Amino acid sequence: MIAAPAAAAVDPESAAGDATDALPALGSSAFYVVNQNTGEVLLERNAGAVLPIASITKLMTAMVVLDAGQSLSERLTVTAEDIDHLKGTGSRLSLGTALTREEMLNLALMSSENRAASALARNYPGGERAFIEAMNVKARLLGLWSTRFSDSTGLNPANVSSPRDLARLVSAASSYALIREFSTAPERYVDVRGHSMRFGNTNALVKSPEWAISVSKTGYISEAGRCLVMQTWLHQQPVVMVLMDSAGRYTRTADAKRVRKWLEHMLPQRLASAPHVSGG
Repeated sequence: MIAAPAAAAVDPESAAGDATDALPALGSSAFYVVNQNTGEVLLERNAGAVLPIASITKLMTAMVVLDAGQSLSERLTVTAEDIDHLKGTGSRLSLGTALTREEMLNLALMSSENRAASALARNYPGGERAFIEAMNVKARLLGLWSTRFSDSTGLNPANVSSPRDLARLVSAASSYALIREFSTAPERYVDVRGHSMRFGNTNALVKSPEWAISVSKTGYISEAGRCLVMQTWLHQQPVVMVLMDSAGRYTRTADAKRVRKWLEHMLPQRLASAPHVSGG
């Protein structure tokens, strides 16, 4: 288990030996990187800190939707109840938009569409209140003891978790084929009230040939900063990266690249010596 320093704590120019031997200087205030196959913690800082998680919430939203076994072809309609009055965010899904549950789930995971996530919760048996209860029950079943949910979108800063818990959440989400597919799709064209609209993935790394990403989710509200969680593959091993509370718009992506570069340089034997599993 290696605790990486704060961004200013590593000076590559003064580090002994190859500069890449130094621990990566990350801008995220809390992070956790673990080999999902072996459980070995590769990097961490403030792994137990309980912080707002913003739209990382939507991974749990997706699991609860899929666990319910409702028809993915059923059409759900965006209503005034789905408007964000908390943060005032906009949406490309205008009132009256009707999409299938499958399309709503896709847009919630890929493009972080808040109205899609809200509509999914409203159309759960028992409504939104029952849905949020199911989210918290699922969290307990997964052993996410630092995690609490108050809505399905992540706009509510009362949705909190720790980097260590989120790594478990990502691991659980990776067992759902649709979450793997939808969260990593680069784009999708959806018919919105008679117009074909392109929706893109909020994580640009899914389009990079240098990455093999199986699960991805970004998040942002002011209380949470910029967040990113992923299951990615290095040396045929699944590595879960959790990056929380970065200030800059591109810092979380840059942090992911720094972690990957460091792991590829420092840990090929540790990763490659673990038992191989299929996937990626």
